Amino acid sequence: MAFFMDLDMISLCILGGIFMCLLGFVGFYKSSLKIKRESNRGSMETRRSESVKNSENCECRPETGGDPEIIIVGAGVAGSALACTLAKDGRRVLVIERDLSEQDRIVGELLQPGGYLKLIELGLEDCVDGIDAQRVFGYALFKDGKSTRLSYPLKGLSLDISGRSFHNGRFIQRMREKAATFPNVRLEQGTVTSLIEEEGTVKGVKYKTTNGQDLRAFAPLTIVCDGCFSNLRRSLCKPKVDIPSCFVALILKNCDLPYPNHGHVILANPSPILLYKISSTEVRCLVDIPGQKLPSISSGEMSSYLKTMVAPQMPRELYNTFMSAIDEGNIRSMPNRSMPAAPHPTPGALLLGDAFNMRHPLTGGGMTVALSDIVVLRDLLRNLRNLNDAYALCKYLESFYTLRKPVSSTINTLAGALYKVFSASPDRARIELRQACFEYLSLGGMFSNGPIALLSGLNPRPLSLVLHFFAVAIYGVGSLLLPFPSPNRAWIGARLISDASSIIFPIIKAEGVRQMFFPATVPAYYRAPPAN
Repeated sequence: MAFFMDLDMISLCILGGIFMCLLGFVGFYKSSLKIKRESNRGSMETRRSESVKNSENCECRPETGGDPEIIIVGAGVAGSALACTLAKDGRRVLVIERDLSEQDRIVGELLQPGGYLKLIELGLEDCVDGIDAQRVFGYALFKDGKSTRLSYPLKGLSLDISGRSFHNGRFIQRMREKAATFPNVRLEQGTVTSLIEEEGTVKGVKYKTTNGQDLRAFAPLTIVCDGCFSNLRRSLCKPKVDIPSCFVALILKNCDLPYPNHGHVILANPSPILLYKISSTEVRCLVDIPGQKLPSISSGEMSSYLKTMVAPQMPRELYNTFMSAIDEGNIRSMPNRSMPAAPHPTPGALLLGDAFNMRHPLTGGGMTVALSDIVVLRDLLRNLRNLNDAYALCKYLESFYTLRKPVSSTINTLAGALYKVFSASPDRARIELRQACFEYLSLGGMFSNGPIALLSGLNPRPLSLVLHFFAVAIYGVGSLLLPFPSPNRAWIGARLISDASSIIFPIIKAEGVRQMFFPATVPAYYRAPPAN
């Protein structure tokens, strides 16, 4: 396995080296001559399992009484969407959620266009209606008083296709309400305390109801999607949770963003600031603070930090509103977690959503990955009428981990890499890499369309991500060496390439080189459904 991974990495580096040099220097040449080029729209691909025989409009099996076929732990974005999806295919589903009331969260508020396309594919696009969701057409990037607009490459798609931003709790409640309309879905409020295992096979769950009653539920398949704080994931995967930073959240009221219907990213010191509308009158502001130790909110240290360190870096149009939001005192925080998917295939159980895989929320890709995973899982399960052979089902569902990779690995890698590039650093090579990224994206055309198509989930191609990432690095080297190179500049350029490699290659290794770039070489990719 190590031998194949080395070959994969060598092949990747050779191919990537050729293209990144060409693309990087073309970008630098374009910048110096200020040539306008036509935009190249990022193409959208949706990879489906070849073994799926049912059509999109297949008939649901008639509901029959009896115990549930599938237990879903958690009714967040992943759990609620999955319940609706399985119910449409006629599955008897039991959903157990700790708290069915509307939650007020500070993340999971921006759905990328690629995620919205998955929502349509699942027939859940109406869940963004009636919640004052705002359409998002791209991003605006700010650095040192300059700004650039990065629009999603939506040409050729339906006029309704765009990103959506909203209150996370409202969106989830709409999906829960929709799930509750299916007669074969049962929603229960309770806290799952453990999985029921017999001889290595998960048979169901133990849970405690709101009145303190201890109950058990049994089903052939249990899908755990109880979020980033999951207490059940340890028996189903090898979690390596990293917390690189925390978000401090505010709501700016009754203000207009400089670029309407765009998310705003400010390359501030020490790390980025995000702004996007979550309703017609509210703008969510997320201030990233590196590390896990934050100034105290209760003592007023946080307010002082925001006013002295963050406010001066805000766009001029938002300064007063930002200061007013601080004075209102509704300041909240949460840690930003990342965790590569490292499943431990277990008969009778499967992980999904943030319980399974997390990435830095800078790029807003979490819901897109979760919805894409649900599409893959739905297509795999449609082949099966009977889920009772736990070992055969577990073997078959191993293909899920490979089929999900094009979308998940692209979004995960981009999130981790962009966060490190966008964060400030005293190191000269990192400063140049950050500046090169801003200038590269400002070129427009293919130089902005390619990366924004990756970020939006419209073009989930890992190789394209690697090529653009190193093209940025080569662009930075070109900026250093031209027009008058020097030994010192050449040394900084070499360190810039080294830093870029040290950022992206560990993330790729954690995602899995073979599954990420050569999924067709993985045996599970071709796994056929078990005989019913």
